[in-house]
Amino acid sequence: MTSNDEDIALEQTHKVFRLFESMREQGFQIEEAAYGPFLMYLIQMGLVQEFHFFCEVFRKWNPRLISRLGYYEMLLWIGVNNEEKIREICNYIALDDGEDKSNLRDNCLLALCESDRKTELLQLLEIVDITKLSRPDYVANIFKSFGRLLLESFAEKFFVAFKTCDCEAENISKFIFSYVVSIPNLVVEDVVSKFKNFHAKLEVAPSSTTYEELITYCCDSLEVHAALDLVDEMCEVGLTLSLEALHSVLHATEASFDFNLVHRIYSVICHHGMKPNNETFRIMINMCAKMKDFKGAYSMLEDLKKINLTPTAGMYNAIMAGYFQKKNTYAALMVLKQMKLDDVKPDSQTYSYLISHCDCEEDIIKYYEELKCFGVVITKQIFMSLINAYATCGQFEKAKQVLSDKGIPVKNLNEIKSVLVSALASHGQMSDALDLYEEIKQAGCSLESKALKILIEHFQSDGELGRLLQLLKELKGLEHWVDGCCRVILYCVQYKHLSSAVDLLKQLKDELGDDELAMEVVFDEVFSLIGESEPTHLQIGLDLLRVVKDELCLTPSRKWLDFLLSACVNAKDLQSSLKIWKEYQAAGLPYNVLSFLRMYQALLACGDYKAANIMLEQIPKDDPHVRCVIKACQKCYIVLDDPTKKKKKKKKKEGKMRDEE
Repeated sequence: MTSNDEDIALEQTHKVFRLFESMREQGFQIEEAAYGPFLMYLIQMGLVQEFHFFCEVFRKWNPRLISRLGYYEMLLWIGVNNEEKIREICNYIALDDGEDKSNLRDNCLLALCESDRKTELLQLLEIVDITKLSRPDYVANIFKSFGRLLLESFAEKFFVAFKTCDCEAENISKFIFSYVVSIPNLVVEDVVSKFKNFHAKLEVAPSSTTYEELITYCCDSLEVHAALDLVDEMCEVGLTLSLEALHSVLHATEASFDFNLVHRIYSVICHHGMKPNNETFRIMINMCAKMKDFKGAYSMLEDLKKINLTPTAGMYNAIMAGYFQKKNTYAALMVLKQMKLDDVKPDSQTYSYLISHCDCEEDIIKYYEELKCFGVVITKQIFMSLINAYATCGQFEKAKQVLSDKGIPVKNLNEIKSVLVSALASHGQMSDALDLYEEIKQAGCSLESKALKILIEHFQSDGELGRLLQLLKELKGLEHWVDGCCRVILYCVQYKHLSSAVDLLKQLKDELGDDELAMEVVFDEVFSLIGESEPTHLQIGLDLLRVVKDELCLTPSRKWLDFLLSACVNAKDLQSSLKIWKEYQAAGLPYNVLSFLRMYQALLACGDYKAANIMLEQIPKDDPHVRCVIKACQKCYIVLDDPTKKKKKKKKKEGKMRDEE
């Protein structure tokens, strides 16, 4: 149920009731996994009567749910802002009347914590002894709320209370972790520092669980160095790191592109006698291959065999992919040879890499036949590789014929067709690509976003704006739409469709909201294109600058003005050069050496040598590169009198003087 229409919600609620009744009649227990999301929906919709009706039904079916339903009731009153009911419940649970009341109190406290109801929470904590709460995870939620509400003095007070009542050290460590990671706007370094300080102050040692949770927290923020420091500390005090936590560190290292840390991680594994599995080695070998440390990758393969683990095709595939990325086809093929020597069967990914990098039809056929002989499952990646390989070799008809293979699963057909569209468009076969695109649409399917963006990118002639805008509408997902929109904007700039470019820029700004950095990146590309284009593109650049300032209310960046000044040089437009020069000051951008050099070049290109000489005096000439640029500009733009003409002129003058004599 997702509708926000109350009439529809009530209709669906009735259907849910019938479903619950049916479950009950068939002997099923109505567990929280079933009723919880439903009650949360009623709370979200503010359907108070319906909420109470269902709670009464659930209580009737299972009286043990009374305490847990109190949690949802508190959330309901908080959701509809019924302060009187909230106070009524708080007053009720403040009275200590036995175990049932205790369970209800736990659940209501949990609801208050999750809603960050500071006033009620603090009032209850004055009369409720949270050290007697029945579940540690509920207590952890209270400490999370302390963190979110910046209630450090309360957190410290209750840490001490739990320490005094001989609470298990592992639970206290869990509470400390819950508190410190919930504090808003705290950098990872400070979170780790607070975590350690509280443990030291309470003389409680962190548990394996909280160490690993903190390591995972660091990894989620891609603070891999901090995570590794914690791994070292953990191992030094004799605690064992789980493989799951180790893999989270490895995945974070990959995500942060800090591949060289793999050696430090491997050293920790060896030094502390950890027991990595095949997946551990696959990730590490993959990182070695990504940073082109093939010696290290092969070394890990050898170490793997020493501890009686069997190498997998995925490990060799990682090395093969690294060699192919480095354009070292010979070494990549040697990986295949090594796989066979080590009795490791190549898989579909292996042959996908091999086929993708074939540069002739004979090799494509050879590997395709070989994979069939090995009994390798022909996956969608294989079909995609065949299409791309044939297209690269110029065999476009063979690329199209791949679609007729009866082995293609129906569920993958549209995705594979999209790859064919991309391959055809990328290799200049736009007519065929568009025909296939239309065929896909007529079949009631849609092109994959990646293929749509490739189509947009490869329109190379004017007059296609309407089709491009249609393709843009078909892109799904904000990220894909933004990327496609940028490409259409560049097309508009290239072919001087100013009004369409402006409309798209406004749409883009609306979609990106306050993300000025993303807009700046878009304009970097736009003005870069203008700076590198023909002189006639200067005017659209000046018009876009006006739009940036007046309609989009953005301040021009130094890059944009630098590119525009370069366009002024190409166009040899003195007035526009002077106008752009003033824009630096208007945008609050101090002139630097590059600014002076560009303007010096512009003045020379426009033939204003006097102004250029004045500008030259302001350029620092300590740097030899700057002096080289100045000389290059002078050589390119200063037109000296032809020496041969001077010589002829001198001879003519001398001849005239002799005649007069």
